[in-house]
Amino acid sequence: MTYIAKKCGIQLQPPSIILIYEDVLTNTIRKRIMPIRNFSKFSDYSRAAEQLKNNPRHKTYLERVSVQQLEKLYSLLRGYLAGQSLTQSLKQIQKEEAIDPEEDLNKLDDKELAKRKQIMDELFEKHRKKKDDPDFVYDVQVQFPQDEDLESCGWDEESVDEF
Repeated sequence: MTYIAKKCGIQLQPPSIILIYEDVLTNTIRKRIMPIRNFSKFSDYSRAAEQLKNNPRHKTYLERVSVQQLEKLYSLLRGYLAGQSLTQSLKQIQKEEAIDPEEDLNKLDDKELAKRKQIMDELFEKHRKKKDDPDFVYDVQVQFPQDEDLESCGWDEESVDEF
């Protein structure tokens, strides 16, 4: 049995994940409602997403749905259960997924660092030019302007006093 996920969303009341999928064998579009049980505003959404994805009843249907998408849906539900509006929850998710260039990644714990690295990897893959892309250019050469004043860095200046 092969199923192709078309859309995946969340229903807040009663809490459930809704999947619109295509059954390849019968060529029909179907809707599957997966109820969310034992989930509160204090629950870990990443663990809940993993459990749903690995659940034997739903595993074949959720093969082509990423864990990240399920985590976002569970995060929306957790925000709703905590009393946030949908727009507040979406803003919070966007804030968590944004990479701040001024943030010191050395001060993060292992779990948060892995999450940031995963976000950076996804952004890289999203913007990466592949050989099959229509606007792919093999050997790009760029001339940088030399007439502007170049900033000097303190670390690259040689000094006799430091040795």
